[in-house]
Amino acid sequence: MNALLLPLFTLTLGLSALLLFWVQPLFARLTLPLLGGAPAVWITAMLFFQAALLAGYLYAHLSVRWLGMKRQSLLHGLVLLSAFAVLPIALPEGWAPPPGAMPVGWQLAVMAAGVGLPFFAVSATAPLLQRWFAHTGHAESANPYFLYSASNIGSIAALLGYPVLFEPLMGLVEQGLVWTLAYLALVGLIALCGLLMWRRFVPHPPAGAS
Repeated sequence: MNALLLPLFTLTLGLSALLLFWVQPLFARLTLPLLGGAPAVWITAMLFFQAALLAGYLYAHLSVRWLGMKRQSLLHGLVLLSAFAVLPIALPEGWAPPPGAMPVGWQLAVMAAGVGLPFFAVSATAPLLQRWFAHTGHAESANPYFLYSASNIGSIAALLGYPVLFEPLMGLVEQGLVWTLAYLALVGLIALCGLLMWRRFVPHPPAGAS
């Protein structure tokens, strides 16, 4: 089990970062046929994703503080499962932009309805997994910052892979389905991480742990 911890947490962090950075251009592209490619569309999309990312980080911080590590892991499992209510990634049905000027409010609302839950769940994963790992009692738990490297690799893979692989080889519907399957795999990996954290739980991690 001890040998499994490092590769498991590393793989999970990398996959979560890849999904986080992949879904942003994917969903923004889904809105283009309705809104066009004006700079305001992309700026609004960036605003939404940055706000959702901060919300995910805030949830990760406060939920651990208020619930403790073990109860928080159960809550995060529910958050991850709730995202399946809006998957696969696609525009929600029945939404049409109002006529007139650039509908910033409408775009924010459709993004919240279509991708808000999955993005929020994935965005909280990195800080939570770092906290979980710090409480496993692993020899490296006092210095889990190598997990940042896994997250950075996943982010770079998404940023480079989208224009080179994902976009040229798959349509938007296919990307949504593949993203959903990868998200399912991520949920399974996070469940394993949580299980190992529960089994090896150390209430007070070493000094320097996150």
